[in-house]
Amino acid sequence: MHPFDAVTHAQIGRVRPRGIWRGVKKGWEFPLAAAQSLQEQLGSRFPTRDDLARWIHWHRHPLPPLPDHRQLVELADLKKVLPDGRQPLPHQRSGARWLLARRGAVLADEMGLGKTLTALLAARALMRAMSLRLMVVAPVGLHGHWRREAEALDLRITLLSWARLPQDLPAAGTLLVVDEAHYGQSMLAQRTQALLRLARHPRLRAIWLLTGTPMKNGRPDQFYPLLAAIDHPIARDQRAFEETFCQGHWRDEGNSRRWQAKGASQLEELRRLTKPLVLHRRKQQVLGLPPKQRCFHPIAIADAESLGLDHRVSQVIDDYRRRVREGQVRSDAEAFAVLTALRRIGAEFKLPFAERLVQELRRQQQSVVLFSGFVDPLQLLQQRIGGELLTGRLKPVERQAVVDRFQSGESDLLLATYGAGGLGFTLHRARHVLLLERPWTPGDVDQAEDRCHRLGMDGGLTSHWLQLGVADQLVDGLVASKAKQIEVLLGTRRLRLDRQPLPAMFLRCLQDA
Repeated sequence: MHPFDAVTHAQIGRVRPRGIWRGVKKGWEFPLAAAQSLQEQLGSRFPTRDDLARWIHWHRHPLPPLPDHRQLVELADLKKVLPDGRQPLPHQRSGARWLLARRGAVLADEMGLGKTLTALLAARALMRAMSLRLMVVAPVGLHGHWRREAEALDLRITLLSWARLPQDLPAAGTLLVVDEAHYGQSMLAQRTQALLRLARHPRLRAIWLLTGTPMKNGRPDQFYPLLAAIDHPIARDQRAFEETFCQGHWRDEGNSRRWQAKGASQLEELRRLTKPLVLHRRKQQVLGLPPKQRCFHPIAIADAESLGLDHRVSQVIDDYRRRVREGQVRSDAEAFAVLTALRRIGAEFKLPFAERLVQELRRQQQSVVLFSGFVDPLQLLQQRIGGELLTGRLKPVERQAVVDRFQSGESDLLLATYGAGGLGFTLHRARHVLLLERPWTPGDVDQAEDRCHRLGMDGGLTSHWLQLGVADQLVDGLVASKAKQIEVLLGTRRLRLDRQPLPAMFLRCLQDA
């Protein structure tokens, strides 16, 4: 709503809780608790749609309070063997107790620590305490996993996909568990806004977010939507959050000004404020698993191959400039077009080395998972040495079948894209993972590696990073820089950040090449 005149503006100023002015296009934004005060101050000038009227009614007639924490823990029955014969591990039991003490929380354990079972153990206690619906938001490819785990605990769940979140929740009350919560890390995304609407619902009993990468790109602005979803106090004013933790500022661009909030600042303070509602544990802390080891393989190609690579990149540049002249693409993105071409074409030039390394590991009777961001080199490699291929072109059921064949030992090689293979699957049969090239974010790197480095694995994991030329130097440098920022927020030790802007890193890589 907008302040139409001085009197209306004064009336809005008396509303409690206070609202936030979102600009001329969006007007004022108030929490639901301010509805009665708005009606008292503005009367008929505060119109209420049917859905808002229902929310206001529910807010004025809240659900009965939950039992105290001690009673919920007793109902969880965490030491009892599960119907399928499993015994919850100590960190899963402590994680369930931690969740039961919080109506909004982020369970950010590393991938492979069994966050699904931890959340379901806590959910079972709430469902034993009262009548409510358990709704799980998860990528469609993980619905089968959630269904199997729920059946193991004899729980009834409603599975939702990120693409189809409902507008409303049942009147009796809902526990909302959100898997792969980093899917909602952009405030501009429709799925994030749909999630936040559910998170503010007056019939929501609790919301628990599950993600091993709550800040995939090392930027606090990606962390903000998660904090807003669990109603953390520091996320109730987005502009103030961005000014404090994201280096938020206005930037002049020609005749206009644009708000910039992509930086990172005061991460130690952000860590201190969010620690009570964010639980992050590592495998080494709770399981004693050997840490994953990264092995770097610099690759040198012959002069003739180098000329061939340069020629193919030049063709990409020429095609990009042609499209610029024709108005098909922007003229200021040539550097990123070149970098993407170097990464995509360079991946193919690494294939001979990758083939030799995979075959050597196979001779040692080792199972291998190889990741790439590009489908073409994976298909070329499969044509040469076989193996299972896992890409986004497969349906969810087909993807699970590929994973099952690898995990059962029918194949000793899995070739996967980061988008398809780095999501939710368990691939702990592999002792070696090869990254043909790295994604831009450390979160995506960890998601891929930790498909193999997880609960139930036999022995340690070696991650092989294949490096060719300037493009890999640049991306790997960015991944390391962003990982340090994440370590400050979630890690167990304090680090000093040595930030470098992207242009400086790019120039340094060119000079060293």
